[in-house]
Amino acid sequence: MHLCYICSMGTQRQTATVHARIDRETKDASEDVLRAIGLTPTEAIRLLYRQIALRKEFPVELKIPNSVTAKALDKSDKNQDIEYFETPKDLFASWED
Repeated sequence: MHLCYICSMGTQRQTATVHARIDRETKDASEDVLRAIGLTPTEAIRLLYRQIALRKEFPVELKIPNSVTAKALDKSDKNQDIEYFETPKDLFASWED
């Protein structure tokens, strides 16, 4: 995957290229989301870089999940112990059991 970051200075455009390798599954899933919100991969990378430059920090808070959350995420990835509900009311009722 080849992505370009474009920086506009005055009337003349200067470009630099960013190369990134990513596994196919992650790329395809991410591009599905980007397409749904109307962004191309290049636009998403430009947006990320611009926010990093403006904020002088990474624009997303990254956290390591605690052990309970990590176990729940692992089970979810494996489709284990997943409950489905028809309505929010049904979900809330399950908490009362």
